[in-house]
Amino acid sequence: MGSDATGLASAIRRGHLTAAEAMEASFAQAEARAGLGALAHLNKARGRALAGEFDALPGNAPQRYAAFGGVPLVVKDLGAPFLGFPVAAGSALFPREGMGEHSQLAARFRAAGLCPFALTTVPEFGLSLASEPAIGPVARNPLNPDLSPGGSSGGAAAAVAVGIAAIAHATDAGGSIRVPAAACGLVGLKPGRGSVPGGPGFGNHLGGIASELAICRSVRDAEAIFAACTIGGTRVPFASPLLEEAKSGPLTIGLVTETGPWPIDESRIEAVEAAARVLARNGHRIRPLEGEAVMDLAVRSARVFADVVSINLAELSSQLDFSLAEPMTQAVVARGLAMPVTALWASLNDMVFVARDLWRFFDGVDLLLTPMLAGPPLPLGAFPTDHSDTDLHFDRMARFAPLASLANISGAPAITLPFGADEAGLPLPVQLIAPMGQERRLLSIAARLEVEERWTHPFPVAGLT
Repeated sequence: MGSDATGLASAIRRGHLTAAEAMEASFAQAEARAGLGALAHLNKARGRALAGEFDALPGNAPQRYAAFGGVPLVVKDLGAPFLGFPVAAGSALFPREGMGEHSQLAARFRAAGLCPFALTTVPEFGLSLASEPAIGPVARNPLNPDLSPGGSSGGAAAAVAVGIAAIAHATDAGGSIRVPAAACGLVGLKPGRGSVPGGPGFGNHLGGIASELAICRSVRDAEAIFAACTIGGTRVPFASPLLEEAKSGPLTIGLVTETGPWPIDESRIEAVEAAARVLARNGHRIRPLEGEAVMDLAVRSARVFADVVSINLAELSSQLDFSLAEPMTQAVVARGLAMPVTALWASLNDMVFVARDLWRFFDGVDLLLTPMLAGPPLPLGAFPTDHSDTDLHFDRMARFAPLASLANISGAPAITLPFGADEAGLPLPVQLIAPMGQERRLLSIAARLEVEERWTHPFPVAGLT
């Protein structure tokens, strides 16, 4: 448990190392593990300056006692911008120049003591569950470099898993925090709609399906960064949810193991069932749910996700020359431009109806416990973007993570964490989904599963070796 961002912050606070030494350790690990392609852009000067500023604080400065005081941070090359790290979204369409901007979310990460030093690899415009942009680098899974770390926060997950950083900023519009976390044996919390700031530009709003937070090595890190980012009003374009405290008594947990048209391999179903048995021994009630009804919501969610991201890029086509983009990106733009306004309106309505129908499940259960991935991390090249078959591309993603986009389309918070390893030593992730405002309940149950210690990080955090 000590090999996480909270542990590194504690070591800095106690004087075992300085923030500058932690930063240099991250640089050294980044260089040693450069072949993994986790980082798309490194700004050593900015990282050293921020670490130096932290070390120069007086010993009694309140910032020294921030949750992640002095801890190095890697930032996703997509989503809320951080000053000093110009975002290119994994694309040749944007020159990586200038200082970038500073978002409300970035300000809260910085207030928590985090010191950004690099941007992580993403697929172009986040359009894949792998992170292999044509401009490079190709992100690889530290657990097996022949496999993908997932996407679109794949570089973030690879960096955290191999210990380049103990925590990474990440975004999630269709599973992009949870899928890479699941592929790399990490913890990924997708906050509920409106729980975390998205301003001032709201450039990653995506009609409300996108959330931002972090990929972590522990539940306590996820809990701490969520708390840091939800202090005060989140200033989003809709009402922020009322965040509720974790319920102390027994819960009713809906168990989902049947995924209909998108089958899950046996070992990953067994991991979910094992998690259910642990929770049952702790007094929680397990209620198996009819897979067909849940998967109806999942299928509809995947369809709405495809429509929303297509329309988003189509709208950008009036501002950007997509002839320079990858073939799949161009095809998604064309898909959006060809979409009748009535079809878009039907998808936006179905987004509301998916949320309504998920609430009906929550009339009878407090949480859903589901598989996160259909199988182990996929080989590099499993999500090629050098073709124009958008239906095939979106179907491949839905089959790999059947229950990912349900949380995005409904707006519900969801978390994934590893709960064992398969015969190849790869993680067996599970997912928990909760009603709006119930992130703390998710974190509480995830923490209970984590103490079973079914998964061990094979790589230490830089600076804590």
